[in-house]
Amino acid sequence: MSAEHVLSATESYTVQRRGERRRYLPLYSLMVATEPLPDAVWTQLGWRDGLLVRDRRHLFFYAQRTADGRIAIGGRGAPYHLTRPIDERCERNDEVRARLEATIRREFPAAAGAAVTHHWGGPLAVPRDWSMGVCYDRVTGLGWAGGYSGHGVVAAHLAGRTLADLVLVRDSELVTLPWVGHRARDWEPEPLRFLASTAIVRTLGAADRHEDRTDREARRA
Repeated sequence: MSAEHVLSATESYTVQRRGERRRYLPLYSLMVATEPLPDAVWTQLGWRDGLLVRDRRHLFFYAQRTADGRIAIGGRGAPYHLTRPIDERCERNDEVRARLEATIRREFPAAAGAAVTHHWGGPLAVPRDWSMGVCYDRVTGLGWAGGYSGHGVVAAHLAGRTLADLVLVRDSELVTLPWVGHRARDWEPEPLRFLASTAIVRTLGAADRHEDRTDREARRA
């Protein structure tokens, strides 16, 4: 079997391919969703359809009102595992679930009594410079896109359109964007990548605690 063009869009799962283990830092983000909420709760929250929410912390949460009337909320999730950074067991974590449920009670008190009916998660790909890349080689016909660092819904759509223009040799605005042709250098070998992940989370968490305590911006982050 052969193909004129081969495009790789495996995002964080790229690190499971031979020779690509250090390509990205795979970090997990987890979410929970409540049961459908009655209209009275939404009115009390002042939350209209289609409104997306995120807080301003460094270890932030993000939330949305779903089409069937639930609060779906997520954030930085399962801890990074040194030996198996991508593992199905990381897609749920009791500690993270408890933190997200506490966030619902704190930030959306009208929904404090709502049951949480769904809990899920998945890995996202973080390049060494936290900048996505879209590349295509016209000589070999090989291309790839990835490294969205948690912005995959929008970024993957944009990257897919960009790859299409590159393959079809379209002179569009997309092929001139700064991430076209960009590839970050590989992450350091383990355990340095593990230490980097741990340090990132601890630093951002410390910055949040400092800002909550002093109401001043934390320079450490």
